[in-house]
Amino acid sequence: MATPAPVHRHDGPLSVTTADQVRALAQSVEAHDGVAAFGEQALLDLANPGAQVVHLVAERHGGLAGYAVVGLRGPLASAELAVVPGSRRAGIGRALLAAVRAVGDEFGLGPTLVWAHGDLVGARALAARAALAVRRELWQMARDLGSPFESPALPDGVTLRAYRPGLDDDAWLAVNARAFDWHPEQGRLSASDLAARRAEPWFRAEDLVLAERAGRVVGFTWLKVEPGADEGELYVLGVDPDAQGLGLGRALTAVSLQRLAARGLRRVVLFTEGDNHAAVATYRRAGFAVVRRDVQYG
Repeated sequence: MATPAPVHRHDGPLSVTTADQVRALAQSVEAHDGVAAFGEQALLDLANPGAQVVHLVAERHGGLAGYAVVGLRGPLASAELAVVPGSRRAGIGRALLAAVRAVGDEFGLGPTLVWAHGDLVGARALAARAALAVRRELWQMARDLGSPFESPALPDGVTLRAYRPGLDDDAWLAVNARAFDWHPEQGRLSASDLAARRAEPWFRAEDLVLAERAGRVVGFTWLKVEPGADEGELYVLGVDPDAQGLGLGRALTAVSLQRLAARGLRRVVLFTEGDNHAAVATYRRAGFAVVRRDVQYG
């Protein structure tokens, strides 16, 4: 049996050097596995001093061999972990998982939920050895922008405008929290989380479209296009509970497709909870199909 890799804990932001090593690990894992090693939030939190996370770094032969992050934002601890392809089958995944579960126990947040992006064979084997079962599914859906889609039809009294950085922060945070009060991550986004996304190279204020009725923000659609990409993302779409049932979600989906197609993009993707039946129905109606499933074990 291999000697367990040492796992070092960091309760504050990682150093620039270590953060860069984790990003390099993420790139090597994605190139090897064909699926991203970590979600966007995990990478944003690497150097964010305000992030409510614990970083766990595993070393082997003097170098970084694996990384895990435990998020402490919600009622339950949520973690992601990955091991360098060349260091797998050496007990590093098990060591990181043990450290992840110890952090969850320490903070009294109950059983830690662990993401498996793409739910690959190695992740399923690690979960089985630890007696973990699937607790949640996140679906990636996609559609070709070259095929027809319906024209936007906004509900009566609803108008659209672009987000104004700084001026609209409170209004956006409020409607996002109301629209996603059930969601363990999206509904808890803070002003610093919003600022971190504004600092990303893909951010454009005009891609965050606010829907207003009677002077109040009641919904939004946020588009994300990485520089040089031929694919866009319907990054997040939210509707205030008071404005649900008007067809606003369907209209904002159509607005999103129209805007991304106008930029000459080939395809659009989005992520949604597998059990969010209303959203899934809206997206299927708009021509989206499931192309990948990420799962959370616990």
